[in-house]
Amino acid sequence: MNAFLLAAGKGLRMRPLSDHLPKPLLPVAGQTLIERHLYKLRDSGFTRVVVNLHYLGDQLRSALGNGERYDLDIQYSHEQTLLDTGGGIRAGLELLGGKAFAVISSDIYCDFPFDVLKKIDLGHCLGHLILVPNPEHHPAGDFSITDNLIGNGGERYTFSGISVLHPELLSAISSGVFPLRDVLRSAAAGGRLSGQLYHGIWSDIGTPSRLRSLESLLLTRS
Repeated sequence: MNAFLLAAGKGLRMRPLSDHLPKPLLPVAGQTLIERHLYKLRDSGFTRVVVNLHYLGDQLRSALGNGERYDLDIQYSHEQTLLDTGGGIRAGLELLGGKAFAVISSDIYCDFPFDVLKKIDLGHCLGHLILVPNPEHHPAGDFSITDNLIGNGGERYTFSGISVLHPELLSAISSGVFPLRDVLRSAAAGGRLSGQLYHGIWSDIGTPSRLRSLESLLLTRS
């Protein structure tokens, strides 16, 4: 299984830290956010990772190179125009092959074991989402879950930014700018989205204060 790291966003809420540095390259407890994902993917048996680029993308490409230092094959999907999450993944499909692939937002931290992603059988579904309990800054959540099927109604939990997707979820959509959440909601409405609720450590590192909180947590645990 290949993996796709979402890394093209501008990180506006992370300013001023992201004014001259792409958010995935922000350091936390001695490693950049995106490096933490890369090492974890390698240790989980992944060998090829596709990274999408836009904002300060040259810095990311220069920092990560071809992936040799991480024992990975890193390929890049460069977006001339920011395509949002769904459009970005859609643009990188040719680099991912024709099989299901893992998708991870580079601006989260989660101790969910990535090796589990490789074992997920989508069956008739077009994707599998990892949900987490709602944080204080997102109390309404995103999706419900009943008998391992994702829905749009009822008690909702937060999408962690970690998923396994089948190319068919996006391949029929014309390339362009669109958010992944719209595609996921459509698949959920059709009963073709599975998922699971994870209760481990998770953080959406969207602001400087959350970055500081994560660093304190990691330093305490080291």
